Amino acid sequence: MRNPTHFLTALLFSSICFSQEGNSTEVQQDTTEIVPKKIYVTKAIENEEPPSVDGLLNDEAWGLVEWTGDYIENQPDENTPPSYQTKFKIVYDSKNLYIGVRCYDAEPDKIIRRMSRRDGFEGDWVEFNIDSYHDKRTAFSFTVTAAGVKGDEFVSNNGNNWDGSWNPIWYTKTNIDDEGWTAELKIPLSQLKFSGAENQVWGLQSTRRFFRAEERSLWQRKPIDQPGWVSEFGELHGLRNMEPQKQLEIQPYTVASGETYEAEEGNPFRDGSDTDIAVGLDAKIGITNDLTLDLTVNPDFGQVEADPSAIALDGFQIFFREQRPFFVENKNIFDFNVSQSEAGNTFGFDNVFYSRRIGRSPQGFPDTNDGDFVDIPDNTQILGAAKFSGKTKNGWAIGVLESVTAKKYATIANDGDRRREVVEPLTNYFVGRAQKDFNERNSFIGGIFTATNRADLTQNLNFLHESAYTGGLDFKHQWNNRDWYLGGNIILSHVQGSEEAITHTQNSITRLFQRIDADHVEVDEGRTSLTGTGGNLQIGKVGNGHWRFESGGTWRSPELELNDIGFQRQADDIRHYTWVGYQTLKPDSTFRRVGINYNHWSAWDFAGNHNELRFNTNTWQNWANNWFSNIGFNYAPVQFSNFALRGGPRLRRTPEVSFWNSIGTDGRKKLRFNFFHNGRRALDNSIRRYSVEFGFRYQPIDALRISVFPEYSINNDKLQYIDNIDTDLGIRYLNGEIEQRTLSMSVRFNFNINPNLTVQYWGQPFISRGRYSNFKHVDNATARNFEDRFLQYEANQVTFSDDNYAIDENLDGVTDFSFGDPDFSFVQFRSNLVLRWEYIPGSEVFLVWSQDVSQSGNPSEGLFTSLGDNILGQTPQNIFLLKATYRFVL
Repeated sequence: MRNPTHFLTALLFSSICFSQEGNSTEVQQDTTEIVPKKIYVTKAIENEEPPSVDGLLNDEAWGLVEWTGDYIENQPDENTPPSYQTKFKIVYDSKNLYIGVRCYDAEPDKIIRRMSRRDGFEGDWVEFNIDSYHDKRTAFSFTVTAAGVKGDEFVSNNGNNWDGSWNPIWYTKTNIDDEGWTAELKIPLSQLKFSGAENQVWGLQSTRRFFRAEERSLWQRKPIDQPGWVSEFGELHGLRNMEPQKQLEIQPYTVASGETYEAEEGNPFRDGSDTDIAVGLDAKIGITNDLTLDLTVNPDFGQVEADPSAIALDGFQIFFREQRPFFVENKNIFDFNVSQSEAGNTFGFDNVFYSRRIGRSPQGFPDTNDGDFVDIPDNTQILGAAKFSGKTKNGWAIGVLESVTAKKYATIANDGDRRREVVEPLTNYFVGRAQKDFNERNSFIGGIFTATNRADLTQNLNFLHESAYTGGLDFKHQWNNRDWYLGGNIILSHVQGSEEAITHTQNSITRLFQRIDADHVEVDEGRTSLTGTGGNLQIGKVGNGHWRFESGGTWRSPELELNDIGFQRQADDIRHYTWVGYQTLKPDSTFRRVGINYNHWSAWDFAGNHNELRFNTNTWQNWANNWFSNIGFNYAPVQFSNFALRGGPRLRRTPEVSFWNSIGTDGRKKLRFNFFHNGRRALDNSIRRYSVEFGFRYQPIDALRISVFPEYSINNDKLQYIDNIDTDLGIRYLNGEIEQRTLSMSVRFNFNINPNLTVQYWGQPFISRGRYSNFKHVDNATARNFEDRFLQYEANQVTFSDDNYAIDENLDGVTDFSFGDPDFSFVQFRSNLVLRWEYIPGSEVFLVWSQDVSQSGNPSEGLFTSLGDNILGQTPQNIFLLKATYRFVL
């Protein structure tokens, strides 16, 4: 199956035939309920004073309009009266939109006022979603809790994406009285996007969370089985002569930092402490009311929480989520997932744009000699970045990102002499993204283009691409009231560089062209470019009834390369997937909601080798007492890996079974427990893995929350890759039996003095230890029986001395090859303590203390012993930051 076209054409044909048959049935049995749209008519404030935002609802301006209410329950029992009603009013003037809301409650002393940071959504709250373009796909969400904590999110893709990094400037206050609680919201029009039409209609929705019953009620009813969110909003009328506001905000910052660590004798770069002071600037400029230009100069992300510790033995890169505010905001516009699906198991993290490539750790390492001390920067400095993004009233979603990262040097010192070598070149990153809605917002078509260009690559950096370009097209079409959809994308990548760079790309674990039994690919050491394709095609049903499904196919050609500015785990893959799900729509005496799913996946490479077949069934439950649980099972009768031997032959993996299961107690309780475990076992016992995580969250008072989650995992694999070694007897694909144990614990502490002054702590001790034995080399990689796939070395063939193993394979008294002791013990402790004070809306002070201890432990010791020896009593790396920002709104 060298060409995926025939496979995907057949898949699409069968899927369309299935959808047409299913759609015919749906038309004949269509029970889609038409829910009338509610309309609220607002008025402008002309002669009255605007409401003062104090939460009391006693201003004369509120008398201009009528109350609206009649909320209807959405969860857990859709289309029934809620426990208590809610009502609101909306007025506006030339600069602001004002919302006053009353949440009735017969027992006001029981209203839950849990504190949190912004976007915490704890306790009782009420939310307003405003589709000010009335495009039925995007909205601005404003939430206020009974404790007065603000939450705000940008909603896109008709409710499938909620971006909590959007932090507009707005104002709110709450109050509790004998009838329940009230809130007032003041939203500057500069924070919204809308057209310049004389008379406007906006989409409007409001949600109330009644905490004691874990109940959601809506102003505009939305049936559970109705797909979409923004498209189902009610309408806000009465908006006249409103002038779109151009946003202009400038936010300079200053950060002072100090670092302490254990001094290293003789090392001029590790004298025990460093200090620094830096300044930078962020700006948000409204080019039009639709489109915003975000700028950052010398950005600082020191207050961002560190990544959790992780070790991967399969050789593939680990995906970490983006946490830096500049890149997170409006991230949804730039997303271009290669093959995300409801079924999963399709490398769903793969994305044409992965912002963590910008500002990454330097990729090079200098040439050194004995006695050299080296200082390499932890990250590549972002000199500046600009992001132009937004959604127009005509249905265009536009995103353009341009960033330049600095040339970075390593400094090498030896006996007073110093020299510098480049470890990261000056690099320019560009991303352009556009989507256009049409067909009454039921369809869209879009595209993306990315470019990475590196300047003046030195000899030690010639493994990097000089340039990398990616282009892609995507589309989605929905019909039958958005119950059905057909979507997909196609991607083209092209990288250029030296012969060394392209050879390195061909040999990388993402593609492994040097595989000895792969006759459809080969390494060409004379190439200076590589061009590949990828894509995804899927069809599904998500609404109108209990049943849902999705089926599709995805491919990545052997030459596809996205990792200069994207994220891609592997190439040379063609994959089919199908998901079918059933969900309940009404609660009963046992469950609030239940879902049951079936999935299967099948994968081939471009030579037509069938590499995987996997079946899954799983179910999730929301119990009547508001506990949550799920359980799932996998069976994989066919498993081969092109990557396990890192360029060696395709390796058969034994059929296996696996499971996962989790249980969570009622999230409303002050003390909540969660338990999760999963396991995997080969039918011949060649692989045994098990992981368990158990922890609690405790909130003794509204202002304080503590959580502790320890995790322990076991990995026993009788065929764990070690190395490929070229010997006089031929290449030995060296493997061993590993016994790996990993122990970690995530601890969080959140203290909220008030909604704008918070203290947060996160800490994680981590240890992973691996011990190897029973060394062997693979000589019959696709043999059906596990023991026939390799030759295991006997005790008289193996000698261990000075941390090295020597192998005398033919027992002639001469060492045939040797290798270093692969046993490992990695110990790490990371923590962040952050005090955040938003002293005026949009302006903040951060005080940060970060710690890091990273050590190599003794693999022969126990986990707790090694953890204690390498963390307790060690001198940690301490980083102290004081960062202050001021947000000018012009």
